[in-house]
Amino acid sequence: MSTKPTGGKGGKSKTSSETKTLTTRSSKAGLQFPVGRIHRFLRNKNANNVRIGAKAAVYVAAIMEYLTAEVLELAGNAAKDLRVKRITPRHLQLAIRGDEELDLLIRATIAGGGVLPHIHKSLVAKQGVSKKLKPTPAA
Repeated sequence: MSTKPTGGKGGKSKTSSETKTLTTRSSKAGLQFPVGRIHRFLRNKNANNVRIGAKAAVYVAAIMEYLTAEVLELAGNAAKDLRVKRITPRHLQLAIRGDEELDLLIRATIAGGGVLPHIHKSLVAKQGVSKKLKPTPAA
């Protein structure tokens, strides 16, 4: 016969007041984006079954959160300039195409975004030329 007690692992049982509060990896990193979910996506979408480190998910979540905050800030400024309270695809388009670095990064077509307002220089009539074209009275 065995002298070991049955019933699982040894140690004191914890009461409900002594249980640990769970802290997410997002809260540990100070992020709003879900680090655990991004880590799961990185593992599942991996074609070569390469190991994904824990810090990789934190890094990707931080980058995604920063880019999202940047685009939303610029789009919010565009909406405020147009005196509206709701950010639309048009505001996103104006924000992304207005920023040189975001324009290089995000080359996607935004549905309902429209185009940037631009008139080519050659189509704009010059003021000096229009005065010269006026007919002079013949004597």
